[in-house]
Amino acid sequence: MATENTAAHTEVPGHSFPPFDKTTFPSQIVWLAVCFIALYLITWRLVQPRVGGILDARRDHISGDLAEASRLKGESEEAIAAYEKALADARARAQGIAGETRERLQGEADENRKTLEDRLNHRLAEAEQAIAATKTAAMANVRSIAAEAAAAIVTRLTGVTAPGAAVSAAVDTALKR
Repeated sequence: MATENTAAHTEVPGHSFPPFDKTTFPSQIVWLAVCFIALYLITWRLVQPRVGGILDARRDHISGDLAEASRLKGESEEAIAAYEKALADARARAQGIAGETRERLQGEADENRKTLEDRLNHRLAEAEQAIAATKTAAMANVRSIAAEAAAAIVTRLTGVTAPGAAVSAAVDTALKR
């Protein structure tokens, strides 16, 4: 079999693609201009006012929202300032109360300390008086105890009982030193 070229041609001899056909080019330009002008007028009369209205509405809505946000921000700043002032006042009152309580407790502690010191000083004075009385009593007995002890020592060492007047004189001499 012989190979035939059976390629299908879509072109008709002597005709070209219509947009590229030089004979229809001026009418295509006219229709292009008519369609462009019609679309421009439709856009200008119908679409642009609607889009402009939507943009204006959005601008108004955004500016309203910004004004509301600014107002709320101002209110929140006022609330924060009031809160901080109340907090500072509360701290000042708390410090004042703490200072008053500290002073009151310090005064009570001072009074208790003074009372305790007075009682201790009184007890100390009583103890010193008791010690002095005991010392005086002991010193009064020391002479007689020393005399008895000296007489007992002399008797034990020498085997002779010493006369009481000689022992008393020796004790008196020793106590005077």
